[in-house]
Amino acid sequence: MFTFCPLQGALSESLASQSLLELDGGVKVLVDLGWDESFSSDKLEELEKQVPTLSLILLTHATVSHLAAYAHCCKNIALFTRIPVYATRPVIDLGRTLTQDLYSSTPAAATTIRQSSLSETTYAYSQTVTTAQNLLLQSPTPEEIARYFSLIQPLKYSQPHQPLSSPFSPPLNGLTITAYNSGHTLGGTIWYIQHGLESIVYAVDWNQARENVFAGAAWLGGAGGGGAEVIEQLRKPTALICSSRGADKNAQAGGRAKRDEQLIEMIKTCVSRGGTVLIPVDSSARVLEISYLLEYAWRTDATNKDGILKYSKLYLAGRNVSSTMRYARSMLEWMDNNIVQEFEAFAEGQRKVNGGSEKKEGAPFDFKYLRLLERKAQITKLLSQNIENGETQGRVILASDVSMDWGFSKDLVKGLAKDSRNLVILTERPNLAKDDAPSISRTLWEWWRERRDGISTEQASSGDSLEMVYSGGRELEVREARREPLEGDDLAIYQQWLATQRQLQATQQAGGAGALEASADVVDDASSESSSDSEDEGEQQGKALNVSATMGQAGRKNVVLKDEDLGINILIKKKTVFDFDTRGKRGRERSFPMAIRRKRNDDFGELIRPEDYLRAEEKEDEAVDNAQIAAEDDKLGKKRKWDDVAKQAAGANKRPNTNRAVAADDADAMDLADGAAADELDSVEDTEPEEPNGPCKLVYTSETVAVNLRIAMIDFSGLHDKRSLNMLIPLIQPRKLILVGGTREETTSLAADCRAALASDGDRSVDVFTPEVGTWVDASMDTNAWVVKLADPLVKKLKWQNVRGLGIVTITGQLLASALAQEADGQIHDDVANKRQKTEPSTSTAVALTNAADTASMPTLDVLPVNLISAARSAAQSLHVGDLRLADLRRAMQGAGHSAEFRGEGTLVVDGSVAVRKTAEGRIDVESVGLPLGGKRSTLYEVKRAIYDNLAVVAGA
Repeated sequence: MFTFCPLQGALSESLASQSLLELDGGVKVLVDLGWDESFSSDKLEELEKQVPTLSLILLTHATVSHLAAYAHCCKNIALFTRIPVYATRPVIDLGRTLTQDLYSSTPAAATTIRQSSLSETTYAYSQTVTTAQNLLLQSPTPEEIARYFSLIQPLKYSQPHQPLSSPFSPPLNGLTITAYNSGHTLGGTIWYIQHGLESIVYAVDWNQARENVFAGAAWLGGAGGGGAEVIEQLRKPTALICSSRGADKNAQAGGRAKRDEQLIEMIKTCVSRGGTVLIPVDSSARVLEISYLLEYAWRTDATNKDGILKYSKLYLAGRNVSSTMRYARSMLEWMDNNIVQEFEAFAEGQRKVNGGSEKKEGAPFDFKYLRLLERKAQITKLLSQNIENGETQGRVILASDVSMDWGFSKDLVKGLAKDSRNLVILTERPNLAKDDAPSISRTLWEWWRERRDGISTEQASSGDSLEMVYSGGRELEVREARREPLEGDDLAIYQQWLATQRQLQATQQAGGAGALEASADVVDDASSESSSDSEDEGEQQGKALNVSATMGQAGRKNVVLKDEDLGINILIKKKTVFDFDTRGKRGRERSFPMAIRRKRNDDFGELIRPEDYLRAEEKEDEAVDNAQIAAEDDKLGKKRKWDDVAKQAAGANKRPNTNRAVAADDADAMDLADGAAADELDSVEDTEPEEPNGPCKLVYTSETVAVNLRIAMIDFSGLHDKRSLNMLIPLIQPRKLILVGGTREETTSLAADCRAALASDGDRSVDVFTPEVGTWVDASMDTNAWVVKLADPLVKKLKWQNVRGLGIVTITGQLLASALAQEADGQIHDDVANKRQKTEPSTSTAVALTNAADTASMPTLDVLPVNLISAARSAAQSLHVGDLRLADLRRAMQGAGHSAEFRGEGTLVVDGSVAVRKTAEGRIDVESVGLPLGGKRSTLYEVKRAIYDNLAVVAGA
C-alpha cells in the first residue's frame, strides 16, 4: 500500500515543498520541510497534526523552499526532535548556515502565533484576543540551530540505508532509503524508497544538465555517464513523484556556455558605464554556482589588457556567507569532476618546490576578487561610496535573498533604485507566497514580463542582443519588519498561551523536557534592569508551570507562580537568584537541583551525541568568538559579570588561524579564501539597534521607493526544462506518476504530455496524478499480494539460494484454511506441551491465545500430502535467477584464456566458434560452430559453464 499527500507546493505558485508518504503498516515518511517568505504558521498547521504519526523525515535540498521550517518545528512542536531525520552532509551543513542567516536577517522568520491557537487557550481574555495580533514566537538561537542540525543523520550517495524509526512509529519492516544526486544543489537528493513491493522514487527539483559546480542528476549515471538508459536502481519504480516546475520552459539555445556568456556580457555593459549590478541569490545553494562563475570571469579578465571587469569590484553579501564558503571548500568531492580536477591541479602546483614565480590563482572557492560582506554597516558604507571613473568603474553585488523580502538584497535595492545606470539581474522566476502581498523580486519580475516602459537593447561582443527592461520611475513598496516588546493585555495573553503550550508538551512527552524556552524569564531580567519600581509587579509571570499548578490556576485571570512554589528550583529557573535558605528543609530541598538529561538507547547501546564529534572547521567560529570575548574581559581591573552573554564577533571576515609559514611571494595568498584584501569596509563599526529581549510582536512599516534602475532576467535556477522532463520520464518507465511542485498550468501541461508519452509504450497503462494540497491519492502497486504463514514442517525443508543479497526459494505446498491450520497447530502445541513442564501457566495460556488469534487471521501453507508429492515433483522445474551482462561474460572468458570480442549488434564471439546473444526479453542464445579438438574441452561447454556461474540456479520445490 502507498498513499501520497502534498502538504505544500502542489498546483501552486508557492515553491515551498512538503510531502507525506504513507506506506504499508502505517509507516509515514515526511519529505522536506519547506517554507516561503510569508513565514506563515498557518501553512504548518496540517504538518503539526501529523507529527505524532511520523516515522522519519527526509530532506532534499538546502534551500528555503525545502528546509526553512525545520528549526521552527524542532523548537515549537512537541516530539519533533525525536523523529529521525536523514540528509546528505552538504544539505546538513549548508542548511545550518541558511537557517542562521534567515533568523538573523528578519524577525518574521520566528513567525507569529496563530489566532485560532490564541482563541483556544486564552479564554480569560476573549474580549481582547482579537486585537492581539502578530505575537511572535521565540526564535531559535544559533546554538539551538546548530544542535538541531546535529541531530540529522548524514548519508552518502548510492548508499542503501535502513533507517531508525521514531519511538511512536510502527515497525518499518525493512524500509530502505537511498540518496542519489539531483544536480540542482550541492548534496541535493533524489530519494529511492523501498518498502515491501513498493519502490518509490521521489525526485523534486533536479537538473540533468552539468554546470560549473554541480554535476548532472544521477538518472543516466551522473556526470559523464552519458548513458542511453536510466540506471537500474531508478528504473521502473512503482511510483515516481516528480516536480513539474519548468515544464513550460524550453531549453536555452547554446546551453550553459551561452547562459554564462550572457551574464558576463550584461555585467560588462553595466559596469562600463559606472553602474552597479545587483544579483539576488540564495545564501547557501545556487550562490555557489554564480560566485564560482564570476570569480573565474574576473580572474580571466585580469589577464586581458583591455579587460573591463578588472577595474570593477565584486561583492558577496550575506550574514553567514563566510561559513557557507568554508563548507564549500571542504565538500569538493560532492561537486562536478572539473572542480575536483582543478583542486588536484592546484594541490600539485603547491607541492612543486621550484615553481618559479608563477601567479597563483588559488584553489576553487579561494576567492581573490570576490569580497565577502557580513554586516549591515558594511552594506550602508558600500551604498554611500561614490563611484569614480578612475580606479573603480562599477560594482557587482551578489546578495541574499532571492525573494528580496529579507536579507541584504532588500537594503541594496532601496539604495540602488534611483540610479538608471544600475541593473538588477533576476536569476529565477520568483515565488508568490501571497497574492495580495508579492515579494519585491516578484514585483520586479512582473515589471520585466510586462515591459511597459520600454526595453534597452545592447549589443554583446558575440553579436547577441541583450535586453534590459526600464522601470520608468514606478513606485515599489518595501515593507520592513521589526520587533516591539509586548505590554499590558498582550503580554498577559502571551503568558497564558505559553503556559498552556508547556502543559501540552509536558503531557505529550510523558515527563520529558519541553522544547519551548522559558521566554518569560527574559521578561523578568528586562523588568529588573529597567527600573526598581516595576520589580514588584508582574515579575514572576510566565514562569515554567507544572501540570498541577497550571490546572489549579486555570480559572484565574493572571497566571502567577511565586518563588515559594518554585522551591529550590529557583536556582536554575531564575538567572538572578544565587541564594536559597535550606534551614528547616527536607529531602531534595537541601541539595542543589540538577536537571538530568534523559538518555536515549537503541539496540546497540546509548546513542552518541554528534555535537561531541564536530570537525575543526565547525568549531572554528566558536573558538574565534571565545578568543575575542576573552581579550575584552581579561583586561586589568575589569570585573567579570555573572550574567555576561556571549557576544557576536564584529569582524566581517573571520580568517582561520592556519598555523603555517608562508613564503614571501605568497603574502597575498592568506586573503584568497575571504576575497579581496582588507579595505575601509573592514573598519566600519556596526550601528544596528539592539533587538528587544523577551516576548515581542511583529510590526511592519512600509516605505515607497521610486525605481529607475533596469531589470534583466537570466535563468540560473538550475532546474529541469520541458525537454528533459519529456525525455526522461518515459525512460524511467514508472507504473504510477505523481506531479507536484509546480503551478497549475505547468502541472496540467506536463500531465497531458506524460499521458501521451507513457501510453505509447504498449498495453501497460500508467496513472498520472496531479493532487491538490492536502489531498490523498492512492498510488499503490496493482499487483495482488497475500501474506501466508509457513508451517514449521515446510520451513525445515526449504533450501534458500542467495542472489545479490536476496534469499530465493521455490515452494510447493498445500494452502490450509484458517480452521484446519488452527487444528493442526493445536495438535503440535499439545504434543510439545505434554513433553514440557508447565512452570508458567498464565504465560503459556497468553501465548497460546495470541498464537490462536494470529493463526485465525492468516492462512497457512503446509507440506503436501504423501499422495501428491510425486505428481508435484514431476511438474517442478529449476529456475535461473539473475541478469547476465555480456560484458561480464567477455571479461570472464578472457580471464580463462579464451579470445572474446563483440561483433555485430550485441553478439559476443568466443574463440571464433561460439556466439552468445541476449534478447530484449532477457533470454540468452548460445550457438556453436565446429567440433571440439581431441583431448580438449569444448569451448561451448566452457561458455555454458561461465553463464551458469553468473546465474543462480533455484531447484524446483
